[in-house]
Amino acid sequence: MQNDKDKIIDLIRQKGPCLPSDIYRDLNTNMLFASAMLGELVSNNILKVTYLKRASSPYYYLEEQKEKLQNISNFLNEKDKASYDLIKEKKILKDTEQSPLTQVALRAIKDYAVPLQINHQNQQILFWKWYMLSNQEAEEQIKLKIGIKKQESKKKEIKKPTQIKETKPKQQIHSTSQTSFLEQTVRYFKKNNITIINQEMKNTKKTEIDFVIELPSAVGTLQYYCKAKNKKKINDADIASAFVQGQQKKLPVILLITGEMTKKSKEMLNKEFKGLKIHQI
Repeated sequence: MQNDKDKIIDLIRQKGPCLPSDIYRDLNTNMLFASAMLGELVSNNILKVTYLKRASSPYYYLEEQKEKLQNISNFLNEKDKASYDLIKEKKILKDTEQSPLTQVALRAIKDYAVPLQINHQNQQILFWKWYMLSNQEAEEQIKLKIGIKKQESKKKEIKKPTQIKETKPKQQIHSTSQTSFLEQTVRYFKKNNITIINQEMKNTKKTEIDFVIELPSAVGTLQYYCKAKNKKKINDADIASAFVQGQQKKLPVILLITGEMTKKSKEMLNKEFKGLKIHQI
């Protein structure tokens, strides 16, 4: 007789990537038990788990079912799906050649976009490869993109990092007051009768804070994702990051800023990020 873990493995083998709700319904058990079994199978490296989530739950799958992850790509949000389609078509993308919105989305669709960092002419260059593309195929395509000749190719090595460290430009804090940026933001919320549901400081300089907030309205209380940035110039990448994170949380977005928007960010706000609200504090 099969034990519960074997039943789960067989079920996923038959159906492909599954949510915990799929498991507990088919096994006629409860969600807590199914989640515990799935967690143990992941810990033992028998099952894999997706970054993509549906109703806050990831999908579970077997290593040999990686190709079937494409079957659940329709649950990506609109912006992430556009980047998914792009990397699926192109197979290799150079990070610096992509729009800020695409750059953010590529970092979000980790199931489908794999980062590759190479060292070329003493420069670190970041590429993204389609997850089903082999490293050898990726290497050949990248060599063509950066113009490495055959005799040079042996000297170049493409490495897949375990973790990419993104270098962020130094931000100028746009505040002459001794009051902390968090206090300044909280005061703004209180002044406008906004309730903080939760908050998270995003960097050590305390110049970027994420909130989930509730706003009063004529139809009742509305919940928003809010990013507060204490920065002199707000560029299109700042707006794209807030927009994508709001989509991932399935919440409308408010961006609170202390500085000024660049000309390009103003243009993109009306074209690419409709519905995103920006307020200066």
